[in-house]
Amino acid sequence: MTLGLWSIFCAGLLPYFATAFAKWGFENYDNNNPRQWLANQTGFRARANAAQANCFESFPFFAAAILVATYMKAPQVDINLLAITYLLARASYIACYLLDKASLRSLCWLVGMLSITGLFVISAI
Repeated sequence: MTLGLWSIFCAGLLPYFATAFAKWGFENYDNNNPRQWLANQTGFRARANAAQANCFESFPFFAAAILVATYMKAPQVDINLLAITYLLARASYIACYLLDKASLRSLCWLVGMLSITGLFVISAI
């Protein structure tokens, strides 16, 4: 299996890391109603929850882009480079969300979206 295809697996795990930060070390976590508990959080826990939601939103678009690029036999080196760029951008995005660095977070989001766009572009040429 190619690095590009493995990146789908890795990108699929990213939201769960953000969720872990939202829930980690909190004594009053309500596992009977976790979504409501997360919705009531503030600070870095709320930001971690927002980061995981955004990761879930971005994932299908990324997975589709990798699959299209692979199906269209785009150069594997380019697929791998864009996949790694996306993963690094999304990991940085989560870190920026947790650290409350909004402008840098937006830049990381943009790099991730440009990576997805790049995957579609290399599929078309």
